[in-house]
Amino acid sequence: MKRILTILLLTVVIITACSKEPSTLTIKNGILMVGMNIGYPPMEYMADDEITPAGFDVILGRAIAEKMGLEVQFVNTAWDKIFTAVDAKNFDCIISAVTITPERQESYNFSKPYIKNALVVIMPKNSRHIITSPLGLSGLGIAYKRATTSEQYMRQLRNEGLRFSSYEYESVINCFDELRAGRIDALMTDLLVAYEYLGNTDDYKIVWQGGEEVFSICLKKGNDVLTSAIDEALDELINDGTLLRLSKETFNGLDMISGARQ
Repeated sequence: MKRILTILLLTVVIITACSKEPSTLTIKNGILMVGMNIGYPPMEYMADDEITPAGFDVILGRAIAEKMGLEVQFVNTAWDKIFTAVDAKNFDCIISAVTITPERQESYNFSKPYIKNALVVIMPKNSRHIITSPLGLSGLGIAYKRATTSEQYMRQLRNEGLRFSSYEYESVINCFDELRAGRIDALMTDLLVAYEYLGNTDDYKIVWQGGEEVFSICLKKGNDVLTSAIDEALDELINDGTLLRLSKETFNGLDMISGARQ
């Protein structure tokens, strides 16, 4: 009888330990909570019903969670609050077109890169201004999304002596609205976003493209266990061709995956 009781107690301990394992991986047991600024097509946006999240990063988040055996929950968050929110454990990670930068790496964990990107300057096709480099933006009105690498780059140019009028917006959609209305001369944004807009209209053109950068999944500093688990899921999605297929479906047949880790 004593032996049976010991076995039962050991079984309870083992089951309890196993049941706690998922909760040590994510904030909510069995759920990967993903912070996302939904308003950056084609990476993340609302579907036609204006309720359902859609886009490259949304499909990626679902695929990663599935590989990890988890459900997924998206938490729509203002971009200028999204990094402090992951620090506060409002969600497990950020999957929202986050560029890896040295400054961000000092404060956050990052997964392996999953897609390559570049900054671009976009202008109307009928613009009277001839721009071949960012230095040509002198004296013009330039829009960009607040708290992004676009803003960082434009601030760097200002610090180096370039003079221009800044127009900062919460959403890249607002930037394109202003360009369409003629209230700004140009906008700086991500190449992947430019593909979305230029693919749907002949009104704009890319006048400058910067060096390549990469997007990654951002996590709270020190969250190494979840970072490793996400890296494993990303590796599987690359190896089984899922990410390449998604890239071609999203970016008009282009492979934006293969060069991300070179």
